Amino acid sequence: MTYATARAALDSWRRAFPSDPFSDDTNLQAILDRHLENRRLETLRASASAFAQEMVTVVGPAATRYEQRSHLPELARWDGRGRRTEDISFDPSYHLAGRVVWQSGLVALSREPGRAYEQAVLLYLLSLEGEAGHACPATCSIGLARALRRVADDDVRDRFLPALVDRDYDTAQRGSQFLTEVQGGSDVGANVCEAVPTGDGRTWRVTGEKWFCSVADADQFFMTARVPGGQTGTRGLGSFVVPRLVDGEPNGFSLRRLKDKLGTRGMASGEIDFDEALAWPVGPVADGFKTAVGIVLNTSRWMTSLGAAGMMRRAVLEASAYARHRVAFGQPIENFPAVRQRLVDMTTSQTAALQLCFELTRLEDLIDGGQANGSDVLLHRFCVNVVKYLVSLQATEVVRSAIEVLGGNGAIEDFSVLPRLYRDAIVYESWEGAHNVLVAQVLNDCRRLPLLNVVGERLELLASEAGQLGSEIAGIAAALQAAAQRAVEDLEFGQWHFRGIVDHLGLVYEAVLLASAGETDLAAHLVRRELAPSASDGVDAALPGRVDTIWKQLVHLETRD
Repeated sequence: MTYATARAALDSWRRAFPSDPFSDDTNLQAILDRHLENRRLETLRASASAFAQEMVTVVGPAATRYEQRSHLPELARWDGRGRRTEDISFDPSYHLAGRVVWQSGLVALSREPGRAYEQAVLLYLLSLEGEAGHACPATCSIGLARALRRVADDDVRDRFLPALVDRDYDTAQRGSQFLTEVQGGSDVGANVCEAVPTGDGRTWRVTGEKWFCSVADADQFFMTARVPGGQTGTRGLGSFVVPRLVDGEPNGFSLRRLKDKLGTRGMASGEIDFDEALAWPVGPVADGFKTAVGIVLNTSRWMTSLGAAGMMRRAVLEASAYARHRVAFGQPIENFPAVRQRLVDMTTSQTAALQLCFELTRLEDLIDGGQANGSDVLLHRFCVNVVKYLVSLQATEVVRSAIEVLGGNGAIEDFSVLPRLYRDAIVYESWEGAHNVLVAQVLNDCRRLPLLNVVGERLELLASEAGQLGSEIAGIAAALQAAAQRAVEDLEFGQWHFRGIVDHLGLVYEAVLLASAGETDLAAHLVRRELAPSASDGVDAALPGRVDTIWKQLVHLETRD
C-alpha cells in the first residue's frame, strides 16, 4: 500500500460520517416511533434533522477551534477604563456555535411543560461533539427554567423565566447552578454560604463562596444558601436565583479564577465569591434543598446521561467507519475478530444506554407534563440516579475503546474528536454527584420507599414482552432484587455490596429494554457478556457466531460509502 492509498482511505473514513446524524440513527428513530404520537413525532423529526445537519456543518467545526488551548475562555475582570466587569471572554467561534444551539429550541422548549423528548433528542445530538461548551449552559438553563416554572412565585417567575427561554442567543440569558463549596462537595449539608432577607418581603442578600461554578459567565445563578433560623444540614438551605447584573453592575460577586479542567474546556468554570449579592427565592425557602435536588440536579442528571449516550454514539460512528477503511496486514481491520468483537461490544453498550436514557426521558416527560402517577414518580427516583451513574461509566469505556480501534491515531487531538470526547466523558462521570454518592442515594431511597417493588414490576412487565430471553432476564433480575433487599435490611452488607448490585440491576434494565424493543441479538450479547455466568472453563463458545450475526446487521445499517 502506498502513502497516497493510505491517505485516500482516511479521506473515505471522514466522508463516511453522516451529513444528518439524526436521520441516520436507526435506534433513535425506532425509540421515537414507539413513544410518540404521529404529529409530535413529525414536528420533532423536522427540527432535529435540521439541527443535526447544523451540528455537522457549524457546531462541530466551531467546537474544534474553541476547544483548543489557545482559544479557551479567559477571565476579563476589568474593562479598558478600569471598571470592574467580572466578565469572561470567549473566542468568536464559541458564540457562532451557541447561536445554533439556542435557535434549535433546546432551552426555549422549557417554556412549556412536557417537552422532555424534544429536549432529550436535541441534547443527545449536541453531545455528538462532547460537551462542546454549550451542553452544560443549556442543561443548567433548562434546570433553572423548570424550577422557576414549577415552584417560583409569579413575580419571580415573570422576572427571570422569559429571558431564559428566549431562542435568540444574543438576547437570551443563560443559567447556571452553584451548589458546591470547598468544604462541602457532595456533602451539600456542610455548606455555609448564607442568605439573609432584606426586609422588603421579596429579596435576600447572599454572602459566601462557591468552589465549582460551571457556566461562570451565566446571567442567572441558581444557588443554595443557608437561611437564618434554619435547621442544620441540607434542610436549612434555601434555593435562590441571583442575577449577574443589577442596574448594569456586577451583583455583589467577584470571580476569583477560572478552573483549568481536564475536559469540558470550552465552557468556563470558576471560583466565585459573593458579598451581599441580591437574590430572589426560587420556591418556598423551606423547600430549598428539595427544589435544588428534585428539580435542578435531577434535570442535570437526566441530561448528563443523554450527553454521555451522545458521546457513545459518536465514538461508535468514528470507530466502526475507521475499521471499514483502515487497512492493515492486507485487509480492513474490521475483518479481525478482536476488532469486530470490540465494535460489537461498543455498539451493544451504546444502544442499551440509549434505551435506558429514553426510559428515563419517558418518566421526565410524564412528570414535567403533570401526567405521572405515584409509581412513575418512584421509578423516576430510582432511574435518575442509576441511569446517570451507569451510562456515564459506560461512555468513558466506549470512547476509550474507540480510541483503541484507531490505535495511535486515536490519541491525536486534530485527527478525530475522540480525545475531546474522552476528556469530557470523564468529567461527566463526576457531574451532579460522584458515583458512590449516587449509589448511596439509591440505597437510602430503597430503605425509605418501596422503590424495589416498583422497579421489579417494571422489569417484569418489560420481560413479559420479550419472549424466551425475557424470561431468562427476569430470572437474573429476581436474584438481584433479592440481593438488593438484603442490602436494604443489612446495613453493613449494603455498604459493601450495593454498588455492585446497582451495576447489575442497571445492566438488567438495559437488557430487558433491548429485548422488549426487539433488539434480541444485542440483548442476548449484553446478557452473555455481563450477566450470565460463563462456562466452567471461562470460554463463551457461542461468542464468534453471536458477534458475526450482530456484525452483519450493523454493516447493513451503517455502511454509507
